Amino acid sequence: MSLFQSIAAIKVLFILGMLNGVLMLLVYFTCRCTPGARLVTKITGGLMKYAWYRRVYGYHCYLWPALWVSVAVHAVFALGAIGFPF
Repeated sequence: MSLFQSIAAIKVLFILGMLNGVLMLLVYFTCRCTPGARLVTKITGGLMKYAWYRRVYGYHCYLWPALWVSVAVHAVFALGAIGFPF
């Protein structure tokens, strides 16, 4: 059994998938230059009065590298567990 076929690897794959989803939502709702930014501004414009949102908004530049690292590690584990399908 290889490293990528273990139960621990599948758990890491699942956790990274969930983390990717959360990080993508956080990046999207804190970014003002994504497609649909007007809609996001309408949704989050009123949130700027809350300290917790301003704190999350302040971490926007750190969310991008975390997202990319998470996606890259997730891809490596997915390819290791499932293989290259073509």
